[in-house]
Amino acid sequence: MIVHSAQSQLTDTSKLISPKIDSNNLKLNWQAANTKNRFPVKSLFIPGIMIAYGFNSLENDGIKTLNEEVKEEIWTERPHQVKNIDNILQFAPAITVYGLNAIGIKGKHNFRDRSMIYLMSNIIMTTTVFSVKKLSHQLRPDGSAYTSFPSGHTAEAFASAEFLYQEYQDVSPWYGIAGYAMAATTGYLRMYNNKHWLSDVVAGAGVGIASTKIAYWLYPKIQHKLFKDKPVKTIVMPTYQNGSFGVGMVHRF
Repeated sequence: MIVHSAQSQLTDTSKLISPKIDSNNLKLNWQAANTKNRFPVKSLFIPGIMIAYGFNSLENDGIKTLNEEVKEEIWTERPHQVKNIDNILQFAPAITVYGLNAIGIKGKHNFRDRSMIYLMSNIIMTTTVFSVKKLSHQLRPDGSAYTSFPSGHTAEAFASAEFLYQEYQDVSPWYGIAGYAMAATTGYLRMYNNKHWLSDVVAGAGVGIASTKIAYWLYPKIQHKLFKDKPVKTIVMPTYQNGSFGVGMVHRF
């Protein structure tokens, strides 16, 4: 009787500690992870349309006419002094990200991760812009060079604006709105200064937005391989100003 009772207790205990796998939860977790890692096709729809519009302008007479009409409205009928603030304003949304973090308003990522994402975005954007400029060989409205399409300043501005939006969309939507307002102003100033056609600006904006979205999708896939949880305090990133390449450095003390 004592042996039988002990065996019964052992049997009952084994039932309590036996592992139980919920296949439904595993399936849901796998689906969530798979969805998160998918290429962001839907989010690239609008920037894709903007880029397509720009490419269409290279051969479409209707869009070329619209470009001329916008130039006439902004520049020809109202000649004015060129404003160089767009050289700085293009970087303003990205600078805002670091400024907000400096005063204690934390965004989505830490210093290292957000800096690497911004660096990747700039690499994608800069490579795309200057490759297309070389291939398209479009004359600027002021006749200064055959590097009109697409607008590099606008691409940088919208890449930075999307960067600000991605980092702070969960804090307040107004940060993203402010970033895109600065980017739109940069695009307008490129036309105001007679450096770009409307279609150059639209395409540049599309390239900038898409570059940052792709960087945010791509970075988690290489994050562990690059750093393996080691801290990074200094980031060097490419810059573009007045037709020249350069480098910028951000260091966290």
